[in-house]
Amino acid sequence: MSEEKLSTFLEEGADWGKVKTTVPGVFVMKMPGNKSRSQSLSVEINPVDAGGSPTKRRGLILRSVDELLEFKDILSNEKVETLLEMLEDVNPDTGKSGKRSKDVIEL
Repeated sequence: MSEEKLSTFLEEGADWGKVKTTVPGVFVMKMPGNKSRSQSLSVEINPVDAGGSPTKRRGLILRSVDELLEFKDILSNEKVETLLEMLEDVNPDTGKSGKRSKDVIEL
């Protein structure tokens, strides 16, 4: 996405509007301004289905490279994965297949 397209979206796009990018699951979102902050663009990270539509109502919103680096550091911590596995074991089954099927051969 070119800077010209981004500038046009910032000026003419609807508040909270989203535009797909060429990277699946990565969207550009227009954040409305208020008394203390001007309108701005942010990146939304949101998993997509086979059709390219977001699977969650709201994804992870990033406004700067620093925020991205902070989240990368947190998400790469192996304790986060361990915690999520513990939660999957404790939480009731939602009917979604979050875990791998036992019929799948892991390579």
